[in-house]
Amino acid sequence: MVEPRIAVAVVTMGNRPAEVDALLESVAKQDLAPARIVIVGNGCRLPEFARRLSLPGEVTTIDVEENLGCPGGRNVALARLREFGDVDVVVELDDDGLLVDADVLRRVRDLYAADPRLGIVGFRIADEHGETQQRHVPRVGKSDPMRGGYVTGFLGGGHALSMAMLAETGDWPAEFFFAHEETDLAWRAADAGWKIRYAPELLLQHPKTSPARHAIYYRVNARNRVWLVRRRLPLALVPVHLGVWTLLTLARTRSSAGLKAWCAGFVEGLREPAGERRPMRWRTVWRLSRLGRPPVI
Repeated sequence: MVEPRIAVAVVTMGNRPAEVDALLESVAKQDLAPARIVIVGNGCRLPEFARRLSLPGEVTTIDVEENLGCPGGRNVALARLREFGDVDVVVELDDDGLLVDADVLRRVRDLYAADPRLGIVGFRIADEHGETQQRHVPRVGKSDPMRGGYVTGFLGGGHALSMAMLAETGDWPAEFFFAHEETDLAWRAADAGWKIRYAPELLLQHPKTSPARHAIYYRVNARNRVWLVRRRLPLALVPVHLGVWTLLTLARTRSSAGLKAWCAGFVEGLREPAGERRPMRWRTVWRLSRLGRPPVI
C-alpha cells in the first residue's frame, strides 16, 4: 500500500485572522503532519504564519492582488502545489473551519491509500454544537449525516482532492467565483470514472451559516446553475434540470429582492458564455441516478 503525500490548502480574504490562526493550529495538532501547507491571500496580504504558529511541513503563503473567489483562490494553491510536484492529495479547508480531531489527515491518507480511483473525499460539516445542517449532507432529502459512502457531490468547506484526478479533470471553474463550483468538479470527476466518498468520520467544525448571507448569492447562484448545466448535462436534460430548479426557487424564495436578483442571474447565465461544453455521458447520468442524486434535481 503506497501512502500518498498530503498537503493542506487554505484560502482567506484576510477578514478572519483569529479563525485562520485557530484552523492552522488545529492542522499543526494532527498526528500526521502535512508535507506542505499553502495559504492564499485572496485580495489581501497575509501575515507570517510558520514561525509564529509553529506549523509543520513546508509552509507557503501567496498574496493575490484581487479576490478571485473560492474556486479561483483554490486554483492558485493547486498551481503552486503542482509546481512543487511532491503532493498526491490536497485537503482544502474553509478559513473559518476547525479540525476537532487529531486524526483527520491520517484518515484521509488511509482512504486514498486503499483506493487508487478515489478522487474526492467530502468531510462532515458540523457547528460547535455538533449539528449538521441538512444542506450539508450530500444526498437528496432528509438523510442521516453520519451515513457515509459513495455519493455524487461534496462540500467545499472541507474536502480532499486527488492531484492525479485533477490532472485528468482540470481544476476548479474559476469563472463561477462562488456557488456550484463543487458540482461542476464532481460531475467531471464522476464522468472520468473517479469515486466521490462522503466520510462523516472526517469532521470540520464550522459556524452555522446561510449561503444567502453573501450579497451576490441569488445572482451567482442562478447564473452558475445555468452555466453548470450548459457545460455538463446532455442537451435533453438541460431544460428539465432548469425547469425543476426554477420551480423550486419560486417555492423557496421569500424575498422579492432575492427573486429579482435570481432572475437577473438566470438571464445572465443564458446570455454569457458558459465556458467549454463537455457534457457527461449518459452512463454517468445513470450511475449518478443509482447513487441517489439524478442530475435533474
